[in-house]
Amino acid sequence: MTARRLGRTDLTIEPLIFGCNVLGWTLEESAAFRVLDAYADAGFAAVDTSDSYGKGKSETILGNWMKARGNRDKVLVFTKVGSDMGQGHRDLSAKWIIEEVENSLRRLQTDVIDLYQSHWPDPATPQEETLGAFDRLVQAGKVRWIGSSNQDGKLLSEALRISADKGLARYQTVQNEFNLYDRDSFEGAVQDICVREQVSGIGYFSLARGFLAGKYRSVADADKSPRGKAAVDKYLNPKGERILQALDAVSKRRNATPAAVSIAWIAAQPGVGAAIASATSVEQLKALTDGARLALDADDLAQLTEAGR
Repeated sequence: MTARRLGRTDLTIEPLIFGCNVLGWTLEESAAFRVLDAYADAGFAAVDTSDSYGKGKSETILGNWMKARGNRDKVLVFTKVGSDMGQGHRDLSAKWIIEEVENSLRRLQTDVIDLYQSHWPDPATPQEETLGAFDRLVQAGKVRWIGSSNQDGKLLSEALRISADKGLARYQTVQNEFNLYDRDSFEGAVQDICVREQVSGIGYFSLARGFLAGKYRSVADADKSPRGKAAVDKYLNPKGERILQALDAVSKRRNATPAAVSIAWIAAQPGVGAAIASATSVEQLKALTDGARLALDADDLAQLTEAGR
């Protein structure tokens, strides 16, 4: 895979973003440092976190790692705002965004966030207010670019129109659930907008909670991780089994792992900038980085796409 530009930004990355949701949850600081070191050593730069992951612990560990390694200038820091942080509702009000960015900057031990993303839609706050707050942060130099998450086509289209009409910073990315199994929140209207308006789609749950890595092939496999039961309950069905069969076939042809093939499929889709995926070991990470650099041919892509319909 060649590096690609996100939206209309100056951010150029390979099509993989390390998901820091595991930091402080299934990966404590010392182990997190080892995985992040391996990610950087492999030539990757983009990391994605949120103020809500571990109630700030993920951002804190990431900030500690960058300080310890002295590598902030080599890391592209993406974080998010707007999730329920204990207030009982999602919040994208200007007041909350302006307040919470300072907490993220402090935890990350940086003076600027490369990509600041709305985490979830907030129906109580007009998008114009949210975008106005983001624009203020861009103008103040605290945020370089902005993105959205979990938006449908209607919301994303409206946000882009408001930014154009009001001269405000625009969403350069949209981060939605997207993988070989879960495709509805990206394919269709959102993907069409991404292609037409130069907005980069970023897929999260790229491995469907580990299912697309081939980790859960029977009910007995549910005990393999904290996410095992949820993965088995949702994905171990005829559709999931079809996808695993296709992944196994393509993996064999490409001498690659199912996880690598899953990442490569996402990266090859129109309108996609990158896949987000996390790892709790250096061994798991290698499959992800291999996938970002794996080129699938038309037959591979067609077989995988059809299996997931």
